[in-house]
Amino acid sequence: MSRDPGPVRVEAVDYAAAAALRAVREEVFVREQGVPAALEHDALDPACLHVLARLEDGTPVATGRLAPDGRIGRMAVRAPWRRQGVGAAVLWALLELAARRGDAGVHLHAQRPAQAFYARHGFRAQGEPFREAGIDHQAMALRLDGPLAVADPRQALALSARIVLSARRALWIRSHALDPGLFDRPPLLAALRRFATAGRGGEVRILLHDAAAPQRALAPLLALAQRLPSVFRFRELVDPVDREDPAAFLASDAGGYYLRRRGQPVEGEAMLAAPARVRPLQLAHAEAWERARPVSEYRALGL
Repeated sequence: MSRDPGPVRVEAVDYAAAAALRAVREEVFVREQGVPAALEHDALDPACLHVLARLEDGTPVATGRLAPDGRIGRMAVRAPWRRQGVGAAVLWALLELAARRGDAGVHLHAQRPAQAFYARHGFRAQGEPFREAGIDHQAMALRLDGPLAVADPRQALALSARIVLSARRALWIRSHALDPGLFDRPPLLAALRRFATAGRGGEVRILLHDAAAPQRALAPLLALAQRLPSVFRFRELVDPVDREDPAAFLASDAGGYYLRRRGQPVEGEAMLAAPARVRPLQLAHAEAWERARPVSEYRALGL
């Protein structure tokens, strides 16, 4: 039986000191899947970068590792928390580590039932299926030295949440009307809440094409912004040239961005660590921000 994981925190951890990480892997691989313990824990572990996903109460629920050669492995989500977006959060945390390390790409051996999951996040099959530790696998790879193609709503959601969680003090958002299906989903709202309450003096500047639509729809992000008015600021585009541009994006001061040039609901491009690509987005946002009008009607909401 699955459980609602609520907000999930994914952080890099020291393998030698992370007993919880090893416990998750032993539960999933050794006890559940029957992988011999001698194969599950290998000599490569100390050389890898590891991440651990925890619930707000500290419960460990998932883990994964990134090897020096760019191979992602040991992706494990405890059974009660599967199909809740936890695996995607772990995957994007590992992809961010790889991007910041400067890896040109990553690769992995996907268990066959998980192949569709990795395909949704941009991985492509390489070669023929094979057996490893008595389990059918498929080699897959993803390039990181250029923009990632985004085409799946679940991919877009997990990616957006990771960009927000990686931000230091600034997020820039341009949206038609707070994109239902993205900015109203719990994982992204939880990420924005964590950014806003981190105590770093962060600010989220949101440019909207239609400021009335989120208010009519009672968008949950407005309720969050009402509680944190010093963090969230809204303006509406009024300049005709600005309004003719259908681009929508989310970008952070840590170098992550997700851009939809034609204003598509999902389809676009993204990178997790590309400051040079974020700078023109930031500049364009700043210029449009100066021409835009403050959304005064939100003042009734306390914004």
